[in-house]
Amino acid sequence: MDKFYNMSVFARVVEMGSFTAVANHLDSTVGNVSRAVSTLEEALNTRLLQRSTRRLSVTDAGRRFYDRCTEILADLEHAEAEARDAMLEPRGRLRVHSVPGLGRTHLTEAVLAYRKEFPEVTVDLMLSQRMPNLLEDQLDLSVVIARTLPDSAYVSQKIGASQCVLVASPDYLAEHPAPTRPEELVDHNCVLLATVDYAPDEWHLQSAAESVTFRPTGPHFGVNDMEAMSVALRAGAGIGLLAGFSAVEELRAGRLVRVLPDFHTYARNVYAVYLSRQFVDAKIKHFVETLKTHVGTKLDAYARELHIHVAA
Repeated sequence: MDKFYNMSVFARVVEMGSFTAVANHLDSTVGNVSRAVSTLEEALNTRLLQRSTRRLSVTDAGRRFYDRCTEILADLEHAEAEARDAMLEPRGRLRVHSVPGLGRTHLTEAVLAYRKEFPEVTVDLMLSQRMPNLLEDQLDLSVVIARTLPDSAYVSQKIGASQCVLVASPDYLAEHPAPTRPEELVDHNCVLLATVDYAPDEWHLQSAAESVTFRPTGPHFGVNDMEAMSVALRAGAGIGLLAGFSAVEELRAGRLVRVLPDFHTYARNVYAVYLSRQFVDAKIKHFVETLKTHVGTKLDAYARELHIHVAA
């Protein structure tokens, strides 16, 4: 039998003073109760109870063991209650990873909204381009952008989708007339984005009518961060791909202008990735729902605002 069960039975015997009373309380048999106590005594090589046909008495060793048993069983009950509560009410520490471009604004805003609703949760947000190992890095959840996810034991939920659009500064376009076809990009300075899911030497573009691949050549400036890309483009470095979630505010303010506005990159999905679909903490479940509400809906709105064609 389980040691904790045996300890619980022994504690009941001490408190109720009778094997029969404990057996009735547990809907068991006197033999089972007696065996539980005997198993403990054999494991400890110590007499815990003195038995006679008329009465039970607790030995000195049994009394000391009972005192410790009650403390341990109380701690176990408390731990079990905390574990059950974790499945029902968000609390504790939530460690989240996100790709930087999405994380600096949208994930940060989502975290603040989540903390406002669930103030008992401490959230640590880590920004990094690489897809982390959730176990090794001791993370609860990762937010990544990818066409598809590699096979793994992780569980993923799609939060939304993101596309990149071609943009440049008004000053750059004043000096370099905007291209009217993708192949005319060869005559322009191209600022290249190199992240985990974007190959800098190939731009896969699509419109409602066609798909094309442009391969930038010649000297160029490359960067692996959306914010740095935005800075370079605003400064007139050339034409580059910028994620819709990074481009919208710049386009609204007129600091950047769409180039080849009928074209954009293929959609890349935004995923929330976590370890298992079984026994998922409430803090993770509710955070995924917050991501869908505060990030997913915005991504959909940006696509509509940018008139992005999404292939079926």
